[in-house]
Amino acid sequence: MENNVKTGNLSLDVLDADGAIQETAAAVAGDTRARFLAKAGLLGGGLVGSSALLGLNPATAGAQSATRDIAILNYALTLEYLEAAFYTEAEAMAPLDGELALFARVVGAHERDHVKALKAVLGSKAVKRPRFNFRGTTEDAAAFAATSQVLEDTGVAAYKGQAPRLKSDALLAAALAIHAVEARHASWIRDINGDPPAPTAFDEPLSMSQVLAAVAETRFIVAPRRRRRRRRPRQTPTFTG
Repeated sequence: MENNVKTGNLSLDVLDADGAIQETAAAVAGDTRARFLAKAGLLGGGLVGSSALLGLNPATAGAQSATRDIAILNYALTLEYLEAAFYTEAEAMAPLDGELALFARVVGAHERDHVKALKAVLGSKAVKRPRFNFRGTTEDAAAFAATSQVLEDTGVAAYKGQAPRLKSDALLAAALAIHAVEARHASWIRDINGDPPAPTAFDEPLSMSQVLAAVAETRFIVAPRRRRRRRRPRQTPTFTG
């Protein structure tokens, strides 16, 4: 398969200079690189967009820098879609009670707010919400608690890994605000699960490739949402003669 996967007017080789997205997608068993990116909603026009978005001026920030910021926000949005859907489904299906039920309700509301905020910033450039299959983890309290800890720890490391790459100071401030809340989520669920809320003095970031590989292994993202096509009414042939 050709290495230069096109996304709009730029290629992933330009957008993803360190090869993180491509490397991960290529490593997903049973999926081609393009198919995995499509599943995550990160392939196509949704990933790249105009440098005018968010008020970024190509003369100052540079078109490529603006495009990278959009790509990072869409990456974050995909993770927030996953978390929001996970908690929403668990609230409806899992037999949760006590503090775990409170955690699901509060954190679910936060994740849905994160989705709304990122979509509002990205506007028409926001990637579409994928379809998810949480494979029973939203139907059992113990599985929900364990999966929540993995998702929240991963979310914290994901934001830490990408925040320094943002060129816009305004977007960096927004990302750090979300990162701080994700860290609180992680500490909360760790405490519920009986693990140290702050196990180390310094958190290590995760690269985009590491996070996407972890998400791919869960098989939670099954496909992008398909647009329903309107059926055209059948036309009755007109006979002349």
